[in-house]
Amino acid sequence: MKTVFIAILCLLVLFGCSSSRHLITKSMQAIPFDKEGHRGCRGLMPENTIPAMLHAIDLDVTTLEMDVHITKDSQVVLSHDPWMNPNITTRPDGSYITDTDPRYVLYNMTYDSISRFDVGYKPYPAFPQQKKIQVAKPLLGNLIDSVEAYCRQKGKRVLYNIEIKSSLKGDDVYHPKPEPYTDMLMQVLRQKGITKYVVIQSFDVRPLQYLHLHYPQMQTSMLVDGTDRRPFQEIIDTLGFTPTIYSPNNSLVTDSLIKECHQKNIRVIPWTVNNINEMKRLKTMGVDGLISDYPNLYREL
Repeated sequence: MKTVFIAILCLLVLFGCSSSRHLITKSMQAIPFDKEGHRGCRGLMPENTIPAMLHAIDLDVTTLEMDVHITKDSQVVLSHDPWMNPNITTRPDGSYITDTDPRYVLYNMTYDSISRFDVGYKPYPAFPQQKKIQVAKPLLGNLIDSVEAYCRQKGKRVLYNIEIKSSLKGDDVYHPKPEPYTDMLMQVLRQKGITKYVVIQSFDVRPLQYLHLHYPQMQTSMLVDGTDRRPFQEIIDTLGFTPTIYSPNNSLVTDSLIKECHQKNIRVIPWTVNNINEMKRLKTMGVDGLISDYPNLYREL
């Protein structure tokens, strides 16, 4: 019996080692394909608003992608631009903003002031399918409350992909330096108890490096602009650590890039893919997800 037990134990150890190697080599395939709604669903609803996020949930996205900035009174607000974007903004008096106005830099405005501007009613020719509604830029905390309540109601769970919109030139002009910027974001995420459901992304390596050192449990995504033609390894070396996700402009995706990422156990999730044929092509190539203004197209994949 002792001999049989030892033999069985050896087989279990061998099987376990083999299974572990299998899990490591197959770990990318074990994670579901990530269907991300860009700024909620910018092609269908006003970007970075609560209605956009809730509609994206109805379209069965797995992840809500969004951007955050910091207000004068240190509130974390959803916004892609550091100012009131003239393409989408209506003043409190009902007049349209027609150009970039330095008076409307969010970092120089309190949230009470920001909340008086509408960002969903003005026609947006770039997105003719976008539903026009009156809506303001929400605080991140309020958005999380709305999303979590809606998910409970629907019996769903979504993830969050949150971009820190920082740059060296923008420090103390359009936003705080990366350290307080990141800390303010993390404070909200911790208060809401959703850190395990969040990826934090940025084109700026500095907040990602700060996260890696001070919030090592957080998942990170390295965003790469379409004009950035540096080799993959050079970008990773500049970052200084291995991120959870590599998120390039879709024009940069190649078979070799996907292979290099997967060899390092990094997921590849390109942006912003709004054509169903391009979605299918990239998925066939082996990307791990997509970011799109039109998450309704995911149903055709």
